[in-house]
Amino acid sequence: MQQAILWAAGGTGFTFLMTTLGAALVFFFRKHVQMTVQRIFLGFAAGVMIAASVWSLLVPAIEEAEAAGGIGWIPAAGGFILGIVFLMLMDGLLPHLHNDAPHPEGLSSSWKRTTLLVTAVTLHNIPEGMAVGLSFALAAQHGGDPGLYTAAMALAIGIGIQNFPEGAAIALPLRHEGLPAWKAFLFGSLSGVVEPIFGILVVLIAGFIQPLMPWMLSFAAGAMLYVVVEELIPEAHLGEHSHPGTLGVMGGFLVMMILDVALG
Repeated sequence: MQQAILWAAGGTGFTFLMTTLGAALVFFFRKHVQMTVQRIFLGFAAGVMIAASVWSLLVPAIEEAEAAGGIGWIPAAGGFILGIVFLMLMDGLLPHLHNDAPHPEGLSSSWKRTTLLVTAVTLHNIPEGMAVGLSFALAAQHGGDPGLYTAAMALAIGIGIQNFPEGAAIALPLRHEGLPAWKAFLFGSLSGVVEPIFGILVVLIAGFIQPLMPWMLSFAAGAMLYVVVEELIPEAHLGEHSHPGTLGVMGGFLVMMILDVALG
């Protein structure tokens, strides 16, 4: 358990660091990222998360269930649906505002616009932290299987890579909203702090309910894919030309697939 916690802390710490480095771009640029570049980044993040949901979460969930003598698709489908429902509830309840959206979503609140912008990104970082933490917990449950540990590392690297532009995507709009650069950087960085929190939390939970690991893995997959379909892909294709966003999705999927196969 302790080793799994340390690995999860390291993996999600890396993803948090990448968010922080992305947010640091606010000290070099004062304006929004060019729309074409932003579409590529959003598409890339979507591609990474799609591939990670399949290879790093759903496939292991099915394999774990079948190894335990169960029917693989039941926990995979059940957990997947629960993950979607969880994110839908959070989307409907937690006040948040997506960049360039005219009105906030969730319950009405008196929160400032900047707070609502940060909340939107923070909410969607939760399943990413869960995914990395669960991957390391799975490796620990298999006696520190080197293959599973390298697969978890591949997932952390993939999520970290797409977190870099994500950090910039929150800090730069906050700067554009009129916040000082240091405050925009701080908020952009802190939007990723939920990843180590939830990553370590799921490791602790997984240690007590090991038989439910297939459900937890597929839960994280469902939550991640909800974010992809609900937010990332639509935003990646805003505007007349969709090729940059499309190629970004393909590129992200390819990178995550190569990482998972090469290191897994």
